[in-house]
Amino acid sequence: MFSRLHHVQLAMPAGAEDGARAFYAGLLGLTEIAKPPVLAARGGAWFGAGGVELHLGVEAEFRPARKAHPGIVVTDLDALGERLAAGGVAAEWDDGFPGHRRFYASDPFGNRLEFLQPIGP
Repeated sequence: MFSRLHHVQLAMPAGAEDGARAFYAGLLGLTEIAKPPVLAARGGAWFGAGGVELHLGVEAEFRPARKAHPGIVVTDLDALGERLAAGGVAAEWDDGFPGHRRFYASDPFGNRLEFLQPIGP
């Protein structure tokens, strides 16, 4: 019945699209995806790469997701950790997921993101 996850949506404060672009496109290297005009009028921004889509939507009474998070598999976890550190974003390494190396980081709005890489073949 289910074939794949299309996207994950995170919330962001109104008027923060430039900060979202700087982080998601500039620092993480995702590509911004044009929103359909009817949705673009609501604000926010969409990003994607490698079959992963993250949609950031404006939430009037914004509160960051500090526990809920997307888990994003990456091919070079160490390089991403270094890239984030160079951009002033701290990585919180965690060895609590068997079969994976992972860390958590926060976007500019305080939303929690998990980046992970499987161990082994």
